Amino acid sequence: METEPITTIAHVIQLSVAPVFLLTGIAGLLNVLTGRLGRIIDRARSLERAMAAGDGEPKAAEHVRLRTLAVRARWINIAISLCVLSAILIALVVVTLFASAFWGSDYRGGVAGLFIAAMLALIGGLVFFMREIYLATSSLRIGVH
Repeated sequence: METEPITTIAHVIQLSVAPVFLLTGIAGLLNVLTGRLGRIIDRARSLERAMAAGDGEPKAAEHVRLRTLAVRARWINIAISLCVLSAILIALVVVTLFASAFWGSDYRGGVAGLFIAAMLALIGGLVFFMREIYLATSSLRIGVH
């Protein structure tokens, strides 16, 4: 009975566990990002309805709030796109690990390159997320104005 291929596959599965956990973390982050995007869209629609039902011309402050919401939605959209790209690249890392085991080729450079690209995309997504949070808190109004 040949145990070499089974041992190799078992080792690849062990190597794939960390990227799979990373995918789970990115999925949680995507859940947060899509929730924020949904709230931004809901707030913009609510503000647009209020502006349409209001008396006379909409106030300049309402237009500023709508513009701010549009910018926030754009930042979150970019963050979501980068995080999805990161997840795709991590999934490709796992695929490349298995391909390397099955075909006996050395794909170390490919795995490293994909993982580095995935981390850069994730970092970019987090930076855009931080930028959106900064914009949201800088435009925050608490209390009666």
